[in-house]
Amino acid sequence: MPLLQAIVLGILQGLTEFLPVSSSAHLIVVPWILGWDDGGLTFDVALHVGTLAAVVLFFFRDWIQIIGQAIGLRAGRDAALSKNRGLLWLLILGTIPGAIAGVLFEKQAETAFRSPYIIATAAIVVGVIMWLADSAGSKRKDIGYVSMFDSLAVGVAQAFAIIPGVSRSGSTIAAGLFRGLDRPTAARFSFLLSTPIIAGAAAKKFWDLMKHGGGMPQDMQTAFLAGMIASAITGCLAIAFFLNYLRRRSLAVFVWYRIIFGIIVIALAFFRAGGR
Repeated sequence: MPLLQAIVLGILQGLTEFLPVSSSAHLIVVPWILGWDDGGLTFDVALHVGTLAAVVLFFFRDWIQIIGQAIGLRAGRDAALSKNRGLLWLLILGTIPGAIAGVLFEKQAETAFRSPYIIATAAIVVGVIMWLADSAGSKRKDIGYVSMFDSLAVGVAQAFAIIPGVSRSGSTIAAGLFRGLDRPTAARFSFLLSTPIIAGAAAKKFWDLMKHGGGMPQDMQTAFLAGMIASAITGCLAIAFFLNYLRRRSLAVFVWYRIIFGIIVIALAFFRAGGR
């Protein structure tokens, strides 16, 4: 894989993993449009490691406080987190639906679900759901008041992100808004909940690479490193931007982006099919 291509795809992963537009959809559609090789399993591992590094580094203090509180220690100074001392167990609970979906539908996610029509439909439908959630949610609760039912609702929404085009952050933020979380809290909880799922996906893909691929090919080492660093840096910047953005603005721009993206993908798929 050319170095420039690895960097571009790494940047794309870092942006779209945390903005509510679906990283999997963009990493399928963009190489499809440009005629690029997606890098296969090796590069997929790099992108997941990069975004895992981004979310862990950005929320490192949060995780220290969350874990410390769960085992009875006084850790951290975040007042909202201090009000929810059982947050670690809520995050574990919310992770379960996504983990089950990953085990049950991994093969479909790599095959049948990658249809451009499925991707486009998911992008548009979840965009509409995001608009409804942003309009209807009360936006009254911060992370100190996240409950077991909130965590389960967001966790179930995360499970649907196995379908490219849904977007893990888009579906989970929408679920959080429907449950009454304010916008920054819905995004923050979404990102915290994504950490174990991204870690699990990275570990699974690395295991598959070692088991079936025999390890990292030597000619992919530079691309692996470039993609990982690009996705990590861009991911941190995307998280910071998005959390700050949601303190002042709605999800409208992302809703419109998803709808336009879906329409473009359907049009491209239609014309390509007609040209055969």
